Amino acid sequence: MEIFRVEDLNFTYPDCSKNAVSDVNFSINKGEFIVLCGSTGSGKSTLLRLLKPELSPNGKGSGNIIFHDTPLSECSGRQSASSIGFVMQNPEQQIVTDKVWHELAFGLENLGVPVAEISRKVAETASFFGIGKWYGQNTADLSGGQKQLLNLASVLVMSPEIIILDEPTAQLDPIAASEFINALKRLNEELSLTVIIAEHRLEDVVPICDRIMVMNGGKLIFNGEPRKIFTEIKGDSPVLRSLPAAARLYGMTGGIDDCPLTVREGRKYIENTFKNDITALSVTSSDQVKKETALEFKNVRFRYSRDGEDILRDLSFSVSTGEVFCILGGNGCGKTTSLKLASDLATPYSGVIKVFGKKLKEYKNRSLYKECLSLLPQDVQTVFLCDSVREELDKCRADISSLPFDISDLLDMHPYDLSGGEQQATALARILASKPKLLLMDEPTKGLDADWKAKMKDILEGLKEQNVTVVIVTHDIEFAAECADRCAMFFDGKIVSEGTPEEFFSANSFYTTAVSRMTRDMYENIVTVPQAVKICSLNGRKDGEHDSH
Repeated sequence: MEIFRVEDLNFTYPDCSKNAVSDVNFSINKGEFIVLCGSTGSGKSTLLRLLKPELSPNGKGSGNIIFHDTPLSECSGRQSASSIGFVMQNPEQQIVTDKVWHELAFGLENLGVPVAEISRKVAETASFFGIGKWYGQNTADLSGGQKQLLNLASVLVMSPEIIILDEPTAQLDPIAASEFINALKRLNEELSLTVIIAEHRLEDVVPICDRIMVMNGGKLIFNGEPRKIFTEIKGDSPVLRSLPAAARLYGMTGGIDDCPLTVREGRKYIENTFKNDITALSVTSSDQVKKETALEFKNVRFRYSRDGEDILRDLSFSVSTGEVFCILGGNGCGKTTSLKLASDLATPYSGVIKVFGKKLKEYKNRSLYKECLSLLPQDVQTVFLCDSVREELDKCRADISSLPFDISDLLDMHPYDLSGGEQQATALARILASKPKLLLMDEPTKGLDADWKAKMKDILEGLKEQNVTVVIVTHDIEFAAECADRCAMFFDGKIVSEGTPEEFFSANSFYTTAVSRMTRDMYENIVTVPQAVKICSLNGRKDGEHDSH
């Protein structure tokens, strides 16, 4: 049964000459699980918001959106609110009440549902999602993963026919993201709930979806089964570079049979296709020259309130000048807090923090922020102060021509009108203009497509060449594996393990890359797709044919 039908849909934002959505046609049937993907700024979020009247952006549109044989514009507010669920990228933006139980009941209360029915629905939904343990907690005290699960539950309690999700795992750690996707899978399989989800992190969602829809420049360029994407989209497309690791390995090694999508299928593809005479890549010796310490934490302890629990507990680590140091770990374990303390935005109650050998209190008159330290926050909108990107860059005296990436086509746009990835790029441009020697970045790849992640990696390489030190808090395991000199695991307010990406990810079972899980016990210390492609090529194919790469 058809739920949505979109015909010749076009949409343009005010004061923009280019369509954000252009000539889009598709239909969605009941029970389908659809993944919407595409480059940053390709129109994904705009398209999804056009399917939810309450969130529809301001601008000029044409074409038809049909919901159950009725134009969406003619549907009542009640029908839209109850039948079309929507989960946003930032969990903070969707929570509206102070208590978990009230958040679950809020939508039903607004629909005028009887109290007895609200109690039944809330109890059933809380049990399904395992929310019982934190049912009475304050919503402000929840972790990022709990908040996003609560958002999903508070939408599902109204029994929608379709749920639309706009990059819901962007701010979740890998384990929380996997649990969230598994919850969606259960809802789709057990309740036949229709799901359409926009994502850049495709490792978990592509293997379970029925269909992939790919957008590029506002147009829908592919709409079909995931395994057929390589035959339909040719060349070096950003979409192909964002597919699950197994599919990327298949594409880069000239696979000819069915495209693998899961870790298990990827491992089977390697076992059946390539020899394993060579089990490890040669390791280049690292530079042993002793470098100055750029950032040092020594026995740091911190809590947000006098009677609260410690967030950081005897945290100790150091980062050398010119190093890229990635911090990973679950939501709420203290990663972002450590960056706040390093930036002197909060003060520990014991321990010492040094930047380039000086204690933070020795930096007077904001000298810490003058060509010394800069922080790219997780919520990049807090960086913006002006009405256009051009004004933002002029305000901080950024030289547009010297930026390591091109945002010239964004200059006349308001920063809040940009996509998540474009906002990240603009905020980074603003931060780099201060010429920091120590750059702290909190989730810098959030909302970025494969192309922008590649650019971010190049930016980090360029900063390293200038001897700039970079400390990154990230949930993006693949990105950390490709760009870090060292990775560290945060748990319970302190660092519990650290090492090179090869050492770090090869030792982990859950906080590790898909490639590491695919290749362990066959090849040693392989943690990225390029490494996997290289060792497969060195071993050669079992059928004797040469690898195409």
